[in-house]
Amino acid sequence: MTKRRRTRVWASSIAVLMTGLLVVPSSSTPARAETSTLDTTLQTAFENAAHEFGVPQNVLMSVAYNETRWEQHGSEPSHSGGYGVMHLTQSSSDLEDQGKAGEEDTETAELAQDPTLHTLDYASQLIGVDADQLKQDLESNIRGGAALLAQYARETVGQLSDNPADWYGAVAKYSGSDQAEVATEFADDVYTTIQSGVEHTNANGQHAVLAAESVTPDKSTTNSLHLRNADQSGADCPNGLACRFLPATYKQFSSSATNYGNYDLANRPADGLDIRYIIIHDVEGSYESAIKTFQSNSSVSAHYVVNSANGQVTEMVRPENVAWHAGNWFINSHSIGIEHSGFAAEGGKWYSEQMYHASAKLVKYLADKYNVPLDRQHILGHDDLPGLSQTAQRGMHWDPGAYWDWSHYFSLLGASFNPSNGKRDSKIITIDANFTQNQPVLNYGSKVLEPQSANALYLYTAPSFDAPLISDPALHPDGSPGTTQINDWGDKVTLGQTFYQADSSGDWTAIYYGAKKAWFYNPKSKHTVPGSGTLVTPKAGMTSIPVYGGAYPEAAAFASAGIPKVVNNALQYRIPAGQVYVSAGAIPSDYFYAKLFNQRSTYKVVKGADEYYPITFNHRIAFLKKSDVDVVNP
Repeated sequence: MTKRRRTRVWASSIAVLMTGLLVVPSSSTPARAETSTLDTTLQTAFENAAHEFGVPQNVLMSVAYNETRWEQHGSEPSHSGGYGVMHLTQSSSDLEDQGKAGEEDTETAELAQDPTLHTLDYASQLIGVDADQLKQDLESNIRGGAALLAQYARETVGQLSDNPADWYGAVAKYSGSDQAEVATEFADDVYTTIQSGVEHTNANGQHAVLAAESVTPDKSTTNSLHLRNADQSGADCPNGLACRFLPATYKQFSSSATNYGNYDLANRPADGLDIRYIIIHDVEGSYESAIKTFQSNSSVSAHYVVNSANGQVTEMVRPENVAWHAGNWFINSHSIGIEHSGFAAEGGKWYSEQMYHASAKLVKYLADKYNVPLDRQHILGHDDLPGLSQTAQRGMHWDPGAYWDWSHYFSLLGASFNPSNGKRDSKIITIDANFTQNQPVLNYGSKVLEPQSANALYLYTAPSFDAPLISDPALHPDGSPGTTQINDWGDKVTLGQTFYQADSSGDWTAIYYGAKKAWFYNPKSKHTVPGSGTLVTPKAGMTSIPVYGGAYPEAAAFASAGIPKVVNNALQYRIPAGQVYVSAGAIPSDYFYAKLFNQRSTYKVVKGADEYYPITFNHRIAFLKKSDVDVVNP
């Protein structure tokens, strides 16, 4: 996903866990939370806030459910800057969000004070509570959301009605969008939930029930909002897919031509920027929240958004243009970004079959159109992407996360993790565990997440469950062991990734991973299949080589193009001599120079003489200079 959410490394005392398909017997294995009575804190908070602010309780509860499924998300913001169960927004933007971090131009775009991106601050004023408390405290967050709904009701119908039908306009305004289709879609979803009812226990064990009630909303209450209709012509989608075009914002935010959003004009691939990757994101929020964010002055965007509820697709940036979605400008320049509604820490609650089918159909269409290979070296998650600097690497996003079913997704793509040319005796192996049966223990903050199918296998420093988990220096600069936190991506390997088998010992297999030797439980090779690719190792005579987050050209190429040099910064890793990694083949170096709003004559694609090998390095891909490596036979 596009919007910033800082990856936090949470402290954990858990060293022994369920991995692969095995439950490890140990007194330190985390216990699943079990309660004999239901926690009604959430229900009570809704009841109290509804009474205090004069909002029908079913409206308040349904708005929250459609925004977040009643999840607090550990007081962390969504990618669209929303906090808590009411998704109150406090958004910011910088060049890191745009994917231009690490360049010579560090000007930070000033985020226009779009009120839809700052509802948390407005709610804070309405109830007289500090904004930080609204982020962290469940009751305050719900009170803030109720106060907003009450204020929107006054603005739309002039009063606080006891009839839930009269709140349709207030709910549409709560969506944050001034576009008729987006705002009314959200309101329709809220009233559909009211009509059907819902019962749910969130990740904190808090239970709530919204009883079904027959309510026919008064849609005329949106008249005062003066919602606008968008030009939806010409969506670039495959036949048979429910798809529309709602363009993301493209405008200048101030008098400076460098201060603009939310994407860059290009002419890919005709301008020399081949589309090489398709990136899978989750919104960390709802379908409508992503569309609203990309249509506000947010300095973020994606090419497409997929609705988990029904598989509907909204195109927002034409594929020939460069969306700001990856947090890595080199990847942005060569990729198409697809957002999916949902939260990475909840997975199956959002990742629906309709969504998988619609997304796969879209990816097959785009891959065929732009010659993108259907493999895990080119169809990537946001959590597979590196940063362009050591600082950026630490904060890279981890969506769609451990609960995304890569196996099922690739079966829908008609692609196999075990290519026909994979040799059984090859040292190249692809991770292919049984997603359905694989339910490792995962934490998010202080909570042990409910067991559900996952794509993650844990990696250890030695072939034993008693050994520490592998530690990534980007997340653990002090060298402390990896953890079972779901956002600690440094100690987890995922389905479809391909590595060089470095060793084996009994039921354990070792791979070269993140410049280390990492072990995972793999009895009778049941979690792997043969893979294929080009093998690269540090050039003979070199003790170690640097690792990069992009494939930018050498300085001379920038000088020849007459634009400032952009340095390709090395990340916090060095691959020692003897280690081997898998690549899909060498690529040329290039850089897309686009700095000024709507001034195509100044845009350039800088081509370099340097070449790079993209590799599956750790949980993320990385790039090695061709001049630093030798190609070896498997």
